[in-house]
Amino acid sequence: MDAYARRVCTAPMMDWSDRHCRYFFRQLSRRVLVYTEMITTGALIHGDVGRHLRFHSEEHPIALQLGGSDPAELAYCAQLGEKWGYDEINLNCGCPSERVRRGAFGACLMAEPELVAKCVKAMRDAVGIPITVKHRLGIDRIDDYDFVRRFVDALAVAGCRTFIVHARNAVLKGLSPKDNREVPPLRYAEVHRLKREFPGLTIVINGGVASWPRIEQHLAQVDGVMLGRAAYHDPYLLAQADQRCHGDAALPTRAQVVKAMYEYARDELQRGTSLRAIARHMLGLFHGQPRARLWRQMLCHATRLARNDADLLLEALEAAIAGDAERPARSAALLCADTPPGR
Repeated sequence: MDAYARRVCTAPMMDWSDRHCRYFFRQLSRRVLVYTEMITTGALIHGDVGRHLRFHSEEHPIALQLGGSDPAELAYCAQLGEKWGYDEINLNCGCPSERVRRGAFGACLMAEPELVAKCVKAMRDAVGIPITVKHRLGIDRIDDYDFVRRFVDALAVAGCRTFIVHARNAVLKGLSPKDNREVPPLRYAEVHRLKREFPGLTIVINGGVASWPRIEQHLAQVDGVMLGRAAYHDPYLLAQADQRCHGDAALPTRAQVVKAMYEYARDELQRGTSLRAIARHMLGLFHGQPRARLWRQMLCHATRLARNDADLLLEALEAAIAGDAERPARSAALLCADTPPGR
């Protein structure tokens, strides 16, 4: 996998970063690394493996995030991920939700670096693709830098070379997962310090980054930036990644993205997928544009969605660009235009 794919990547977001969302992200950037939702070892061992691991070939580079704490089970699931074609296996040591705590994995694992190190080693011994870890800076009231430094050091000894660090503590009791993304204070300087003290490791920063000026500020200090809610709510941020980080000449227009998603939706609908499952991830595509609200309204129209007709995407595009929802769609002309929409 291209190391530069980590310069900007998308976060594993529960209930959001499913295969339709990842395919949509891929139409905005050909290079950013995309992550699955967290998938537990139990779901893979006892559930429908194909349903959990299936993805479109265009999603590469793609990383599978696993949740678990048993080295043997994680090794087996990492092998499944490699067999299905994933480019990386990531271990979740950052999720603070109650469901994860009951399973004895997620952020609570930061209190057991020796166990996590065993998990990392077992997975590294089982597969030939990179094993990475996503974690927080601390848990509950433990907010001294030495805590996270010891955690990273133990995992580095076990062979982990890439760490995605959410620059907040995880509060395991008293805060919801949503509040855990917003309430604990951001401590970017400590993530930057990790990179200075572990220059041979790849350090990716996560948490609260929502603009290209901020992305570039962090890229001067660390190896990469992971975008979560910002990429979901304003996905056109990703369209700039290939140009800014890799020197690609052209940005995809929003019209080009919609055209690709229209073709994808047509194929998926024939396989029994609902249009709603795809369209829900596209609501932010016109974020900040003059007719963004109209775009969202059309893609949320319950009656139209119930018809399961992919043409809704083209009609919403016409409305968002032309501003006249009453006119018949002139999709072909719009989709062939070279001028980025919104001008």
